[in-house]
Amino acid sequence: MAFEGYATKDSVVLVYTGSGKGKTSAAVGLMARALGNSWSVAFIQFIKHWEVSEHHFIKEIQPIYGSKLYFFKGGKGFYNAGSLSAKDVTTEEHKIAAERTLEIALKCARSGKYDLVICDEINNAVNDGLISSADLKELITSRHPKTSLCLTGRNFKPELLELVDIATEMKKLKHHFDNHFLANKGIDY
Repeated sequence: MAFEGYATKDSVVLVYTGSGKGKTSAAVGLMARALGNSWSVAFIQFIKHWEVSEHHFIKEIQPIYGSKLYFFKGGKGFYNAGSLSAKDVTTEEHKIAAERTLEIALKCARSGKYDLVICDEINNAVNDGLISSADLKELITSRHPKTSLCLTGRNFKPELLELVDIATEMKKLKHHFDNHFLANKGIDY
């Protein structure tokens, strides 16, 4: 199919943000699409430390994709989230974990080894002050020219919007958590 006057880009920056469910799910779908296209993918997770379903899924498919799929989870759990916050983890420990995870994300994004680097929940880490907006800007602007980047999590900083190519806001219309129902395994995590 030809689109006269349209061009393609060597890489793009995508953002999945908003208060609604589906940001990580969209990133996992993007990972599947990229792997299905024989791309190399790095999936780097900020915040989530506990075992969630995507961790099990990635561990199951890693042997199939070998060096084409790198996975790192670097968070210490929810930060500043009331009763859902990680227990017995100090602010300093959260910051150290986020900074270490950022270092890995920068290394992957700059290396040229990966066609796609997904930084799941990085927007939360920025919003919570665990890493800075300047850190996120550096990640976006210093990536390898052929490496696409996906950034997920609530509260993406509007001042960085001009640096991205695709931004999608997941808007919550209704969620059963608001009626005091916990998240469902396999659906919410």
